[in-house]
Amino acid sequence: MNYDDTTKVCQAPAADVKPMLREPLTDRSAWTRADLEQDETWVHHFNSDELGEIAAAVGTAKERGLQPGAFSRDGFPLPLVYRRIARVIDELETGRGCVLMRGLDPSHYSDDDLKILYWGLGVHLGEPVSQNAAGQRLGYVTDRGRDYAKVNVRGYTTSAELKMHCDAADIVTLLCVHHARSGGESLVTSSMTIHNELLAASPEFLEPLYEGFHFDLRGEGSSGDPDEITHCKVPVFSYHAGRLSCRFNQRTIKDGMRKAGMPLAGRALAAVNAVGALARRPELCYPMQFQPGDIQLLNNHSILHGRRAFEDFAEPERRRLLMRMWINLDDGRPLDPAFANRLNTGPRGGVAVRGVDY
Repeated sequence: MNYDDTTKVCQAPAADVKPMLREPLTDRSAWTRADLEQDETWVHHFNSDELGEIAAAVGTAKERGLQPGAFSRDGFPLPLVYRRIARVIDELETGRGCVLMRGLDPSHYSDDDLKILYWGLGVHLGEPVSQNAAGQRLGYVTDRGRDYAKVNVRGYTTSAELKMHCDAADIVTLLCVHHARSGGESLVTSSMTIHNELLAASPEFLEPLYEGFHFDLRGEGSSGDPDEITHCKVPVFSYHAGRLSCRFNQRTIKDGMRKAGMPLAGRALAAVNAVGALARRPELCYPMQFQPGDIQLLNNHSILHGRRAFEDFAEPERRRLLMRMWINLDDGRPLDPAFANRLNTGPRGGVAVRGVDY
Protein backbone atom coordinates (compact mmCIF):
# COMPACT_ATOMS: atom_id res chain seq x y z
CA MET A 1 0.00 0.00 0.00
CA ASN A 2 1.61 3.26 -1.11
CA TYR A 3 0.44 6.84 -0.77
CA ASP A 4 1.42 9.18 -3.59
CA ASP A 5 1.86 12.65 -2.04
CA THR A 6 2.09 14.31 -5.46
CA THR A 7 -1.15 13.07 -6.98
CA LYS A 8 -2.96 12.67 -3.65
CA VAL A 9 -4.10 9.25 -4.82
CA CYS A 10 -3.91 6.11 -2.75
CA GLN A 11 -2.28 3.47 -4.89
CA ALA A 12 -3.55 0.07 -3.68
CA PRO A 13 -2.90 -3.01 -5.82
CA ALA A 14 -6.04 -5.06 -6.37
CA ALA A 15 -4.38 -8.11 -4.88
CA ASP A 16 -3.20 -6.25 -1.77
CA VAL A 17 -4.16 -8.30 1.28
CA LYS A 18 -3.98 -6.64 4.66
CA PRO A 19 -2.60 -8.72 7.53
CA MET A 20 -5.25 -9.63 10.07
CA LEU A 21 -4.91 -10.58 13.71
CA ARG A 22 -6.71 -13.89 14.14
CA GLU A 23 -5.98 -14.56 17.80
CA PRO A 24 -7.53 -12.77 20.79
CA LEU A 25 -5.46 -10.16 22.55
CA THR A 26 -4.71 -11.14 26.13
CA ASP A 27 -2.59 -8.22 27.35
CA ARG A 28 -3.67 -5.25 29.47
CA SER A 29 -4.93 -3.29 26.46
CA ALA A 30 -7.96 -5.60 26.19
CA TRP A 31 -9.94 -4.65 29.30
CA THR A 32 -13.52 -4.48 30.49
CA ARG A 33 -15.32 -2.03 32.76
CA ALA A 34 -14.84 -4.40 35.69
CA ASP A 35 -11.07 -4.43 35.07
CA LEU A 36 -10.83 -0.64 35.44
CA GLU A 37 -13.10 -0.64 38.48
CA GLN A 38 -11.12 -3.34 40.28
CA ASP A 39 -7.61 -2.14 39.44
CA GLU A 40 -7.02 1.61 39.62
CA THR A 41 -3.32 1.57 38.82
CA TRP A 42 -4.25 3.57 35.69
CA VAL A 43 -5.19 6.51 37.99
CA HIS A 44 -2.19 8.65 38.97
CA HIS A 45 -2.27 11.18 41.81
CA PHE A 46 0.21 14.04 41.82
CA ASN A 47 1.94 14.30 45.20
CA SER A 48 2.81 17.56 46.93
CA ASP A 49 6.40 17.60 45.64
CA GLU A 50 5.23 17.12 42.07
CA LEU A 51 2.60 19.85 42.40
CA GLY A 52 5.27 22.17 43.78
CA GLU A 53 7.57 21.42 40.86
CA ILE A 54 4.77 22.11 38.36
CA ALA A 55 3.94 25.43 40.04
CA ALA A 56 7.61 26.42 40.00
CA ALA A 57 7.89 25.55 36.30
CA VAL A 58 4.88 27.76 35.54
CA GLY A 59 6.50 30.61 37.47
CA THR A 60 9.80 30.20 35.62
CA ALA A 61 8.06 30.13 32.24
CA LYS A 62 6.21 33.35 33.06
CA GLU A 63 9.40 35.07 34.17
CA ARG A 64 10.96 34.16 30.82
CA GLY A 65 7.92 35.39 28.92
CA LEU A 66 7.19 31.96 27.43
CA GLN A 67 3.78 31.40 25.87
CA PRO A 68 1.93 28.11 25.33
CA GLY A 69 2.61 26.80 21.86
CA ALA A 70 5.98 28.53 21.73
CA PHE A 71 8.20 26.45 24.02
CA SER A 72 9.42 22.86 24.27
CA ARG A 73 10.09 20.70 27.29
CA ASP A 74 13.41 22.48 27.81
CA GLY A 75 11.42 25.59 28.72
CA PHE A 76 9.39 23.70 31.32
CA PRO A 77 11.79 21.49 33.29
CA LEU A 78 10.10 18.75 35.31
CA PRO A 79 12.83 16.35 36.49
CA LEU A 80 10.62 14.87 39.23
CA VAL A 81 7.28 14.88 37.42
CA TYR A 82 8.81 13.45 34.27
CA ARG A 83 9.41 10.16 36.07
CA ARG A 84 5.65 9.92 36.52
CA ILE A 85 5.07 11.02 32.93
CA ALA A 86 7.35 8.21 31.72
CA ARG A 87 5.16 5.71 33.61
CA VAL A 88 2.07 7.32 32.11
CA ILE A 89 3.47 6.96 28.57
CA ASP A 90 4.22 3.30 29.21
CA GLU A 91 0.66 2.75 30.51
CA LEU A 92 -0.74 4.47 27.43
CA GLU A 93 1.33 2.56 24.90
CA THR A 94 1.76 -0.89 26.48
CA GLY A 95 -0.85 -0.97 29.27
CA ARG A 96 -4.54 -0.07 29.57
CA GLY A 97 -4.24 2.75 27.03
CA CYS A 98 -6.04 5.17 29.35
CA VAL A 99 -4.77 7.23 32.27
CA LEU A 100 -6.36 9.69 34.67
CA MET A 101 -4.05 12.15 36.46
CA ARG A 102 -5.49 13.85 39.53
CA GLY A 103 -4.47 16.41 42.13
CA LEU A 104 -4.18 19.69 40.23
CA ASP A 105 -6.36 22.56 41.47
CA PRO A 106 -7.24 24.90 38.58
CA SER A 107 -8.39 27.58 41.04
CA HIS A 108 -4.74 28.08 42.05
CA TYR A 109 -3.93 29.39 38.55
CA SER A 110 -5.10 32.16 36.28
CA ASP A 111 -6.46 31.15 32.88
CA ASP A 112 -3.19 32.11 31.19
CA ASP A 113 -1.11 30.26 33.79
CA LEU A 114 -3.24 27.14 33.39
CA LYS A 115 -2.58 27.17 29.64
CA ILE A 116 1.17 27.40 30.30
CA LEU A 117 0.90 24.52 32.77
CA TYR A 118 -1.07 22.27 30.43
CA TRP A 119 1.16 22.98 27.44
CA GLY A 120 4.22 22.34 29.60
CA LEU A 121 2.94 18.92 30.61
CA GLY A 122 1.92 18.15 27.03
CA VAL A 123 5.32 18.74 25.46
CA HIS A 124 6.79 16.23 27.91
CA LEU A 125 4.44 13.63 26.43
CA GLY A 126 5.37 14.28 22.80
CA GLU A 127 4.55 16.65 19.95
CA PRO A 128 1.18 18.47 20.02
CA VAL A 129 -0.43 18.65 16.57
CA SER A 130 -3.16 20.85 15.10
CA GLN A 131 -6.66 19.71 16.02
CA ASN A 132 -8.74 22.04 13.83
CA ALA A 133 -8.42 24.27 10.77
CA ALA A 134 -7.55 27.24 12.99
CA GLY A 135 -4.30 25.46 13.78
CA GLN A 136 -4.99 25.18 17.50
CA ARG A 137 -2.68 22.77 19.23
CA LEU A 138 -4.13 23.68 22.60
CA GLY A 139 -7.88 23.83 22.10
CA TYR A 140 -11.08 24.01 24.10
CA VAL A 141 -14.01 21.65 24.47
CA THR A 142 -17.02 23.75 25.41
CA ASP A 143 -20.56 24.39 24.20
CA ARG A 144 -20.56 27.21 21.65
CA GLY A 145 -24.26 26.85 20.97
CA ARG A 146 -23.80 24.99 17.70
CA ASP A 147 -26.11 22.31 16.34
CA TYR A 148 -24.35 18.97 16.00
CA ALA A 149 -27.03 17.79 13.57
CA LYS A 150 -25.80 20.28 10.97
CA VAL A 151 -23.24 19.32 8.36
CA ASN A 152 -19.56 19.52 9.36
CA VAL A 153 -20.21 20.83 12.91
CA ARG A 154 -17.61 19.40 15.30
CA GLY A 155 -19.16 17.75 18.34
CA TYR A 156 -16.78 19.32 20.83
CA THR A 157 -18.36 22.73 20.12
CA THR A 158 -21.79 21.49 21.26
CA SER A 159 -23.47 20.00 24.35
CA ALA A 160 -24.66 16.95 22.43
CA GLU A 161 -23.99 13.32 23.14
CA LEU A 162 -20.89 12.17 21.26
CA LYS A 163 -20.80 8.62 19.95
CA MET A 164 -17.75 6.49 20.55
CA HIS A 165 -14.81 7.38 18.33
CA CYS A 166 -11.09 8.09 18.37
CA ASP A 167 -9.16 11.20 17.35
CA ALA A 168 -6.48 11.63 14.70
CA ALA A 169 -3.31 11.56 16.80
CA ASP A 170 -1.49 9.04 18.99
CA ILE A 171 -2.87 10.55 22.19
CA VAL A 172 -5.80 12.79 23.11
CA THR A 173 -5.65 14.51 26.46
CA LEU A 174 -8.24 16.64 28.29
CA LEU A 175 -7.81 18.91 31.29
CA CYS A 176 -11.04 19.65 33.15
CA VAL A 177 -11.32 23.31 34.16
CA HIS A 178 -15.09 23.28 34.91
CA HIS A 179 -17.55 20.40 34.78
CA ALA A 180 -21.16 20.66 33.62
CA ARG A 181 -24.13 21.19 35.91
CA SER A 182 -25.33 17.70 34.92
CA GLY A 183 -24.28 15.03 32.47
CA GLY A 184 -21.20 15.18 30.29
CA GLU A 185 -19.65 11.99 31.63
CA SER A 186 -16.69 10.76 29.60
CA LEU A 187 -17.04 7.22 28.24
CA VAL A 188 -14.10 4.98 27.34
CA THR A 189 -13.96 1.49 25.85
CA SER A 190 -11.06 -0.70 24.78
CA SER A 191 -11.15 -1.13 21.01
CA MET A 192 -8.89 -4.14 21.55
CA THR A 193 -11.68 -5.80 23.54
CA ILE A 194 -14.12 -4.93 20.74
CA HIS A 195 -11.81 -6.75 18.30
CA ASN A 196 -11.78 -9.77 20.63
CA GLU A 197 -15.59 -9.74 20.80
CA LEU A 198 -15.92 -9.59 17.02
CA LEU A 199 -13.35 -12.34 16.55
CA ALA A 200 -15.33 -14.60 18.89
CA ALA A 201 -18.89 -13.82 17.83
CA SER A 202 -18.86 -12.13 14.41
CA PRO A 203 -15.56 -12.85 12.61
CA GLU A 204 -17.21 -12.15 9.25
CA PHE A 205 -17.25 -8.44 10.18
CA LEU A 206 -13.46 -8.22 10.47
CA GLU A 207 -12.75 -8.35 6.73
CA PRO A 208 -14.63 -5.13 5.83
CA LEU A 209 -13.26 -3.43 8.94
CA TYR A 210 -9.68 -4.28 7.97
CA GLU A 211 -10.35 -3.18 4.38
CA GLY A 212 -11.42 0.19 5.72
CA PHE A 213 -13.54 3.11 4.58
CA HIS A 214 -13.32 6.64 3.26
CA PHE A 215 -13.81 8.94 6.25
CA ASP A 216 -15.54 12.31 5.93
CA LEU A 217 -13.10 15.08 6.85
CA ARG A 218 -15.91 17.58 7.64
CA GLY A 219 -14.27 20.42 5.75
CA GLU A 220 -10.98 20.01 7.63
CA GLY A 221 -8.98 18.13 5.05
CA SER A 222 -5.99 19.43 3.12
CA SER A 223 -8.17 21.12 0.48
CA GLY A 224 -10.74 22.75 2.74
CA ASP A 225 -13.49 21.32 0.53
CA PRO A 226 -16.53 20.58 2.73
CA ASP A 227 -16.99 17.32 0.83
CA GLU A 228 -13.38 16.13 1.07
CA ILE A 229 -12.91 12.55 2.22
CA THR A 230 -9.79 10.54 2.98
CA HIS A 231 -7.90 9.67 -0.20
CA CYS A 232 -7.30 6.16 1.05
CA LYS A 233 -9.73 3.81 2.66
CA VAL A 234 -8.59 3.99 6.28
CA PRO A 235 -8.88 0.64 8.09
CA VAL A 236 -10.91 0.47 11.28
CA PHE A 237 -8.50 -2.22 12.46
CA SER A 238 -4.90 -2.32 11.27
CA TYR A 239 -2.41 -5.02 12.26
CA HIS A 240 1.07 -3.70 11.53
CA ALA A 241 4.51 -4.61 12.90
CA GLY A 242 2.93 -6.86 15.49
CA ARG A 243 0.57 -4.21 16.91
CA LEU A 244 -3.18 -3.91 16.50
CA SER A 245 -4.51 -0.35 16.12
CA CYS A 246 -7.98 1.07 15.63
CA ARG A 247 -9.46 4.10 13.83
CA PHE A 248 -13.22 4.55 14.23
CA ASN A 249 -15.90 7.19 13.97
CA GLN A 250 -19.31 5.83 13.03
CA ARG A 251 -20.65 9.15 11.77
CA THR A 252 -17.67 10.14 9.62
CA ILE A 253 -17.39 6.65 8.13
CA LYS A 254 -21.03 6.69 7.01
CA ASP A 255 -20.84 10.28 5.76
CA GLY A 256 -17.51 9.65 4.03
CA MET A 257 -18.73 6.60 2.18
CA ARG A 258 -21.90 8.43 1.15
CA LYS A 259 -19.81 11.34 -0.20
CA ALA A 260 -17.63 8.79 -2.02
CA GLY A 261 -20.72 7.51 -3.81
CA MET A 262 -20.48 4.18 -1.98
CA PRO A 263 -23.04 4.37 0.85
CA LEU A 264 -22.61 1.62 3.38
CA ALA A 265 -24.82 -1.41 3.00
CA GLY A 266 -24.88 -5.11 3.80
CA ARG A 267 -22.05 -6.63 5.79
CA ALA A 268 -19.97 -3.44 5.84
CA LEU A 269 -22.81 -1.45 7.37
CA ALA A 270 -23.52 -4.21 9.88
CA ALA A 271 -19.84 -4.33 10.84
CA VAL A 272 -19.62 -0.58 11.49
CA ASN A 273 -22.84 -0.67 13.49
CA ALA A 274 -21.54 -3.63 15.50
CA VAL A 275 -18.41 -1.72 16.54
CA GLY A 276 -20.55 1.24 17.63
CA ALA A 277 -22.87 -1.02 19.62
CA LEU A 278 -20.06 -2.92 21.33
CA ALA A 279 -18.37 0.34 22.30
CA ARG A 280 -21.46 1.30 24.35
CA ARG A 281 -22.10 -2.13 25.86
CA PRO A 282 -22.36 -1.51 29.64
CA GLU A 283 -19.95 -4.26 30.66
CA LEU A 284 -17.28 -2.90 28.30
CA CYS A 285 -17.77 0.89 28.54
CA TYR A 286 -16.34 2.71 31.54
CA PRO A 287 -17.96 6.07 32.50
CA MET A 288 -16.05 8.73 34.38
CA GLN A 289 -17.16 12.09 35.73
CA PHE A 290 -14.35 14.62 35.60
CA GLN A 291 -13.39 16.68 38.62
CA PRO A 292 -11.76 20.10 38.12
CA GLY A 293 -8.05 19.51 37.59
CA ASP A 294 -8.42 15.98 36.22
CA ILE A 295 -6.28 15.20 33.18
CA GLN A 296 -7.50 12.32 31.04
CA LEU A 297 -5.09 10.74 28.55
CA LEU A 298 -6.18 8.17 25.97
CA ASN A 299 -4.31 6.20 23.34
CA ASN A 300 -6.43 6.66 20.21
CA HIS A 301 -5.07 3.43 18.73
CA SER A 302 -6.52 1.26 21.51
CA ILE A 303 -9.34 3.31 23.10
CA LEU A 304 -12.65 4.63 21.84
CA HIS A 305 -14.14 7.54 23.73
CA GLY A 306 -17.41 9.41 23.78
CA ARG A 307 -19.50 11.67 25.97
CA ARG A 308 -23.00 11.87 27.35
CA ALA A 309 -25.00 14.99 26.59
CA PHE A 310 -24.82 17.67 29.24
CA GLU A 311 -26.68 20.64 30.67
CA ASP A 312 -24.59 23.64 31.60
CA PHE A 313 -24.64 26.28 34.29
CA ALA A 314 -26.24 29.59 33.38
CA GLU A 315 -23.24 31.63 34.57
CA PRO A 316 -20.63 31.92 31.78
CA GLU A 317 -17.72 31.57 34.21
CA ARG A 318 -19.05 28.20 35.43
CA ARG A 319 -19.82 26.62 32.07
CA ARG A 320 -18.25 23.28 31.20
CA LEU A 321 -14.73 23.83 29.91
CA LEU A 322 -12.04 21.33 29.03
CA MET A 323 -8.65 22.07 27.51
CA ARG A 324 -7.57 19.59 24.87
CA MET A 325 -4.41 18.52 23.06
CA TRP A 326 -3.76 15.96 20.36
CA ILE A 327 -0.24 14.60 20.82
CA ASN A 328 2.00 12.29 18.82
CA LEU A 329 4.33 10.30 21.05
CA ASP A 330 8.07 10.65 20.49
CA ASP A 331 8.40 6.89 20.12
CA GLY A 332 4.89 5.86 19.11
CA ARG A 333 4.08 2.50 17.63
CA PRO A 334 4.73 1.95 13.91
CA LEU A 335 1.61 2.47 11.79
CA ASP A 336 0.72 1.37 8.29
CA PRO A 337 1.01 4.51 6.10
CA ALA A 338 -2.57 4.28 4.80
CA PHE A 339 -3.87 3.92 8.34
CA ALA A 340 -1.66 6.74 9.64
CA ASN A 341 -2.72 9.23 6.93
CA ARG A 342 -6.04 10.01 8.58
CA LEU A 343 -6.53 13.61 7.45
CA ASN A 344 -4.89 13.73 3.98
CA THR A 345 -1.95 15.54 5.59
CA GLY A 346 0.45 12.59 5.57
CA PRO A 347 1.13 9.89 8.16
CA ARG A 348 0.44 11.18 11.67
CA GLY A 349 -0.34 14.64 10.27
CA GLY A 350 -2.68 16.99 12.12
CA VAL A 351 -5.60 18.96 10.72
CA ALA A 352 -4.59 21.18 7.79
CA VAL A 353 -4.28 24.78 8.98
CA ARG A 354 -6.29 27.35 7.04
CA GLY A 355 -6.82 30.11 9.61
CA VAL A 356 -10.50 29.32 10.18
CA ASP A 357 -11.93 30.88 13.34
CA TYR A 358 -12.92 28.41 16.03
